[in-house]
Amino acid sequence: MIERIDPPGKGRLPFSGAVVAESFVFVSGQVGLDPRSGSSVSNDVRGQTRAVLENIEAELKKAGCRRADVLKTTVFLRNMDDFGEMNEEYRTFFEPDFPARSTIEARLARMDLLVEIEAVAFRATRMAPAKRPRGSHPLEKR
Repeated sequence: MIERIDPPGKGRLPFSGAVVAESFVFVSGQVGLDPRSGSSVSNDVRGQTRAVLENIEAELKKAGCRRADVLKTTVFLRNMDDFGEMNEEYRTFFEPDFPARSTIEARLARMDLLVEIEAVAFRATRMAPAKRPRGSHPLEKR
């Protein structure tokens, strides 16, 4: 089963905020924009990274995940000289459950954007364990 979170509406860019496929959640690249106004939240990479990670967390929550469920991220930086500042914000967000990560220097969609991050998470099926009658398990004393 495939579920699209925040699918595009009329006049929006043609992508979903996240897509859930079975147990995997694919979060589209998030940028440092305020989701309501569409304006950049900061002129520095630290502030934009914080906003990006908050936007990722919002998409994860809609898909039934937490930040600890993130398996892999890809970070796109406009300028690799900003790696240290981005990394400090990233560290405080994910600590201690660091996902696998790739970081790439890239030209982003708008000149005011300094960082974009996409994520892949695992959404475990949270089912209650089956109930057995007392004494029915082979290792349980009767």
